[in-house]
Amino acid sequence: MTTAQFEKSTKALIDGLKGICTNYGLGNDGNEFKIITQVFLYKFMNDKFAYELKRIDPELAETDNWENTLRELHEDRYELLLLQLPANTARLQPRHLISTLFTHQNDEDFAKRFDDTLTDLAIQNAEIFSVQTEGGTKIKLFDRLSEFIADTSKRDAFCRALINQLATFSFEPIFAEKYDFFATIFEYLIGDYNKDGGGKYAEYYTPHAVAKIMAAILVTEQRDNIACYDPSAGSGTLLMNLAHAVGEERCTIYSQDISQKSSSLLRLNLILNNLVASIPNVIQGNTILNPAHRTRQGQFRRFDYVVSNPPFKLDFSDFVNDLNTKENNDRFFAGLPNIPKKKKDGMAIYPLFIQHIMHVLQDDGRAAIVVPTGFLTAQGGPDKKIRKRLVEKRMLSGVVSMPSNIFATTGTNVSILFLDKTNTTGKVVLMDASGLGKKVKEGKNQKTVLATAEEDRIIEVFNAREAVEDFTVTVDYGELKKKNYSFSAGQYFEVRIEYSELTAEEFAEGIEAKMEKLNHLFNQADSLERMIGGKLKMLIYERP
Repeated sequence: MTTAQFEKSTKALIDGLKGICTNYGLGNDGNEFKIITQVFLYKFMNDKFAYELKRIDPELAETDNWENTLRELHEDRYELLLLQLPANTARLQPRHLISTLFTHQNDEDFAKRFDDTLTDLAIQNAEIFSVQTEGGTKIKLFDRLSEFIADTSKRDAFCRALINQLATFSFEPIFAEKYDFFATIFEYLIGDYNKDGGGKYAEYYTPHAVAKIMAAILVTEQRDNIACYDPSAGSGTLLMNLAHAVGEERCTIYSQDISQKSSSLLRLNLILNNLVASIPNVIQGNTILNPAHRTRQGQFRRFDYVVSNPPFKLDFSDFVNDLNTKENNDRFFAGLPNIPKKKKDGMAIYPLFIQHIMHVLQDDGRAAIVVPTGFLTAQGGPDKKIRKRLVEKRMLSGVVSMPSNIFATTGTNVSILFLDKTNTTGKVVLMDASGLGKKVKEGKNQKTVLATAEEDRIIEVFNAREAVEDFTVTVDYGELKKKNYSFSAGQYFEVRIEYSELTAEEFAEGIEAKMEKLNHLFNQADSLERMIGGKLKMLIYERP
């Protein structure tokens, strides 16, 4: 089976699970995404376990029924096999296998057995696969999924349908695949559940093109033992692209996001991309109020690479006053916003994320942050203070202004702000990529899609630090200061005056044509003036 065929089969599995949810009244239900993603994850873990066991013990791969052979193993030999499993593989007992549930699907209270199996599997693997809250509470891997069915008489049938769907498919042939395959599958899997629904900073989906550009400009050399961080991680699109650019085996992922839903999706993303070791570093919590990643001494942990697509505006009036602490004086150097009397949901929170990222970068660290394009030139609020600090501290790499509607869910024009603490004497690249891309319709929204060649052009020109007419300009820190710390490329492009050679006759003809047009407009204005005057004279006063 080719990769394309397997991708089609995997999507068919996902569609089948969605169909089951619809048939049992859970289509578009708030719990549907939990069922789909958790059952998918259970299947993935089951097949990864089988794949790794067969690599360790070829005899299992050669038997007609490896599950039965596994059940017959002596306890000591079974434990020895478990000890040899890679750290990123779940430890399953025979009772946890899908084939075991399949065999018992006609038993009484099958739904209870199904839920108990997933609960026990989660408990047995809690140390490896648990996401934590900022308070240290571990978020379980699986819910009791049958209990989302309100009609208790239908729960057994619902769980039978799920198991029968899983039993006809295997992930084993595809575990040799890498990032691109699983990125496609993950996007398809969560496509209906990762919409920009607003609320606290969560579930902001970053287009793949933007994520690719950010990672490719950040990572220009091979390094080991890299700490990658996203303080508003969502489902992890930016982090997965970054880890792929660095090399999954050479980096550790750290993240925080206030949404439990997003943190669960990020965990799934890490599992699919062979980054299980980083799951304990996924924190569900409020980054701005309670940043979780610290050293044993309580200091902020520093990171080599940071990526972020933070929310731009939301109501955080409920905790903004709690940020006024001694520790935050340096962290939020540009000040805290006042609470408006009206339109609190319009409070700008992205400046706090930018400052937080600046605060946690390593001395040689780099960052890429999605910001509203207005940030590049704004003269009020904290924006200019932040730009001034970036110039004074000499930690700016450049800016890419993206096409409008690159995000289908927002009409706000966005740019990507690149930081680099090692760019102390080098040039800063300002790029205007707003003219690139093709407009397409996505649902009710219009979005701009970049062609692969356009994505590559942005990356290549930026990394070459080239000045390209009407596209990029390179400036030094002194020039930025002279322009009032503007980061807009357009303000630095050279103004060109084009001259055309004209004969005296051509010049006279041109002037005559312009005069004729002007006289025509003047006559129209005179006629309009007389008409309006006549209408006004016709008006009479009527006593009420």
